[in-house]
Amino acid sequence: MSQKQNQDCNVSRRQFLASAAATIATPYILTSAALGQAGSGKAPANSRIVMGQIGIGNQGRGLLKGFVGQKDVEMVAVSDVNPVHLAEARNLTTDGKGTGYKDFREMLAREDMNAVVIATPDHWHAIMCVEAAKTGKDIYCEKPLSLTIDEARQMSNVVRRYERVFQTGSMQRSMDPFQKAVNGVRNGVIGQVKHIQVGLPNNGQTALEYGLKRPPESAPPEGFDYEMWLGPAPWKPYNPERVSGNYGGGWRYYRDYSGGMMTDWGAHHFDIAQWALNMDNSGPVEVYPAGWEGYPTLTFKYANGTVMALGGPNGVKFTGENGVIFCDRGTVTPESVRRYKPTPTEVNVSRGRSHSDDWIHCIKTRERPICDIEVGARSATVCHLGNIATWVKRPIRWDPVKEEIVGDPEANRWVSRPYRAPWRLN
Repeated sequence: MSQKQNQDCNVSRRQFLASAAATIATPYILTSAALGQAGSGKAPANSRIVMGQIGIGNQGRGLLKGFVGQKDVEMVAVSDVNPVHLAEARNLTTDGKGTGYKDFREMLAREDMNAVVIATPDHWHAIMCVEAAKTGKDIYCEKPLSLTIDEARQMSNVVRRYERVFQTGSMQRSMDPFQKAVNGVRNGVIGQVKHIQVGLPNNGQTALEYGLKRPPESAPPEGFDYEMWLGPAPWKPYNPERVSGNYGGGWRYYRDYSGGMMTDWGAHHFDIAQWALNMDNSGPVEVYPAGWEGYPTLTFKYANGTVMALGGPNGVKFTGENGVIFCDRGTVTPESVRRYKPTPTEVNVSRGRSHSDDWIHCIKTRERPICDIEVGARSATVCHLGNIATWVKRPIRWDPVKEEIVGDPEANRWVSRPYRAPWRLN
């Protein structure tokens, strides 16, 4: 980036932050004009949530359609660096009249918005979350929460500081099979859990330095803001695979932007395992890479003696002293757990709401959602630890209280990463 581009970007950022500071000091007033006209089948204007969304790729498109369909939501703005996605997204907003933005900061500076959905590649989550919190927005952010462990901690700290309602997009927490499995484990149906087996697609394939595929370099499509797409990530030549959201490859498998299936599906299944262990505010203490002596697959050890290993069918299998529980997105077994209903004095994690409904409900009540920011941070950390052990090819010890890798400076370097100027997390 040239010196002039740097200066221009810094000026733009100063203008944005000045606007953001003014926004924080101003209480939100949801006017009828901001919320749309009466008689549309929507909820009354004073009970509706004015929302925008950043990122309209594969997952983002589904989220956008879902939130637009909510009676309590008025989707007024969308942001994406791809002009094709942006044009499509504008048509999908409430009444097809939403405003489109290439620069998400301009959208976040709007004073008529009080919530934002973030569905970008992982390397953008932290900066967007922090800026959204500073401008007083409640936040729904796709999983995995962050690109690094340090980002996850900073995101959680900022969300708490600005008292935002944050839902991590690990929607399995709102699915019946997983809730029943967690209820069964937490209420001792199978006794003390000894072993957890987590099955991920592609056996949890990690992200690589150059992704899974390397098509020829080319110029970005006309209108596609590749410089903004890269953002804080290191500059690399454009190729279509690098920016693709396809699950068979794409940005999920580039180490600069994501962590592969380890963080993608891992953020779902490791999250369920932590939930069942009542470890939402903690984590493992040792991580062994696959192939290490005595450990055929990636293995996590917890301070209470529970061992969690990667492998098996897609889902989570809990083995306890008195039995086994398996859950995936289709079902939970055995039948006794599927029919199990906690008594009023037992743990019951179910809220009886969809993941999006839970966030909307909590925005109104100011409660913490079922997959609050701290939950997302801790679950993402487990995934990142798995990748780090795989990358350094040796066991690592983790202190879940201090949130640091113990006695291994090389491995600890992966806990955070530098940002490309002028981007920074503050």
